Amino acid sequence: MPASLRNRQHALICQLAECIEKVWQTNLDLSPYRVPEGLGYIEGHLEGEKLVIENLCYQAPQFRKLHLELAQVGSGLDILHCVMFPNPEYALPIFGADIVGGRGGAISAAIADLSPVNAGRSLPVRYNQALSALPDLNFSQPRALPEWADIFSEFCLFVRPMGALEEQAFLQRVGDFLTLHCQIASETKPLISEIDVASSIAGQQYYCEKQQQNDKTRRVLEKSFGTEWADRYMTTMLFDSVA
Repeated sequence: MPASLRNRQHALICQLAECIEKVWQTNLDLSPYRVPEGLGYIEGHLEGEKLVIENLCYQAPQFRKLHLELAQVGSGLDILHCVMFPNPEYALPIFGADIVGGRGGAISAAIADLSPVNAGRSLPVRYNQALSALPDLNFSQPRALPEWADIFSEFCLFVRPMGALEEQAFLQRVGDFLTLHCQIASETKPLISEIDVASSIAGQQYYCEKQQQNDKTRRVLEKSFGTEWADRYMTTMLFDSVA
C-alpha cells in the first residue's frame, strides 16, 4: 500500500490500517492476491473533488481474499473498508470493518463484525465463547443497522465514536476481533464434506448479495465512474462471491 493516501487520512483510519496489516502478518501465511486489472489504484472525481481509491489484497491458506481498501474524496471524506473472505473449505465467519470520516475530523460511522455464513446463521461455538468473554463497551452514539443487514452477528459493533477515547476503544475492539479470528482460523482444519463446502459457498454468496445492496457505496461509485464501472467494482473488487 503506498503510504501517501494513508498518511493523509484520519488518524483512526491510519491506525486501523496499520493494525490490520500487523495482525495479518503476525498470524497468517500471506501471499499476493491478484487484483483485477485497473482496480489497484483508481482516481476519479465526485462533485468537483478528487476521489482516490487504493486497494491492497493478500491471500492465505484459510482465506481466499484479504482486502483492505482506503479511499479519500477531496479533503472532506476518508474511508477504510476491509473484508476477509474465507476459503470455502474452512468453516469460518467473514470479518468486515468500515470507517467513514467526515469534515472536521469526526468519524460518522465505524462498524466491525464477524459475520456467520453457515446455514444456521450462527457463529461457531469457539467464536461465541471468545467474543462473549470480551469486556463490555459503552459508546455514547450506537448506530442502527440498515434493513438489509441480516448478515451481521450479535457481536456486531456499529457506532459513531465520539472523541479520542471512544475511537481508541473501537480500534482496540477491532484488533481483538481480528486477532481472535486469525488465531482460530490458523488452528481450523479444512472441511471434508462436499455438502459443508457447498453450504459455505452459499453463505458467502448471500453475504455478498446483501452487501451489494448498500446504496450509499453504489451511488458514490456511479456518480464518479458510471453505472457499469460501479457494478464491476462492487461485484469483482468489493464483494466477489466465490464460484
